Amino acid sequence: MALGGIVAGFFGSLLGLGGGIFIIPMLNLIFGVEMRSAVAASLVAVIATSSAAASVYVQERLSDIRLGMTLELATTVGAIVGGLLAGRLSREALTVLFGLLLLYTAGSMVRNIPAQGNSGGPSRDNSKKKVVPEYQVRNLSVGLGASFFAGNISGLLGVGGGIIKVPVMYLSMGVPLKVASATSNFMIGVTAAASAFIYYSRGDLDLLVTGPVVLGVFLGARTGSRIMHQVRTAYLKWFFVAVLFYTAMQMLLKGFNIHVLWF
Repeated sequence: MALGGIVAGFFGSLLGLGGGIFIIPMLNLIFGVEMRSAVAASLVAVIATSSAAASVYVQERLSDIRLGMTLELATTVGAIVGGLLAGRLSREALTVLFGLLLLYTAGSMVRNIPAQGNSGGPSRDNSKKKVVPEYQVRNLSVGLGASFFAGNISGLLGVGGGIIKVPVMYLSMGVPLKVASATSNFMIGVTAAASAFIYYSRGDLDLLVTGPVVLGVFLGARTGSRIMHQVRTAYLKWFFVAVLFYTAMQMLLKGFNIHVLWF
């Protein structure tokens, strides 16, 4: 579990996802952990990912603190609502809808491959340099709506919400991809904490499962955040698209109760 946590934390911090989309399938499909306990462990691990990675990104001035704090207001409300609704809604239906959303998001990112000379986030963050390109945040209302939905998904499914917030900040709000990933890491810890408390109060948190996972995630997240500047944005985006497609198919299969484990 600790080794799986290291892998999840590494890619979660690198992509701004929190690692939940890796942790939950690992715990549920490989180790046979009950779904609610897997979700609870994932939420606590997301807090560890955020704490480890966000401190590095803030020091390196990659995170947009003002934007993150603004969007987090909506995200936290959504996380609380999602945590309260968990178990009362059809998880299968929500999982299928989430899978379809991920497919749409991945398709949108493929269509928006950076082109030379264009302005805005999708085209001006394509180097290994530590210098963050200038950008102007737009469509804040879209970001707030997406953040509420991301928080809701976080509370219901135990993911950090970055899998929604990063594409929205990048595609709709004009934020460079690395800044979007770093800002998402800054936000997801607060989001996860809001809903993790609800799971804890219901007795869903298994410390024997959560402990090794959190330790691994923390170590992996520190490593991933340290090499962020060495990864080209184009490679990072294509890997992110691959993660989106993979996660979407897993969610759809799970929603239709088709149990297939892909490696």
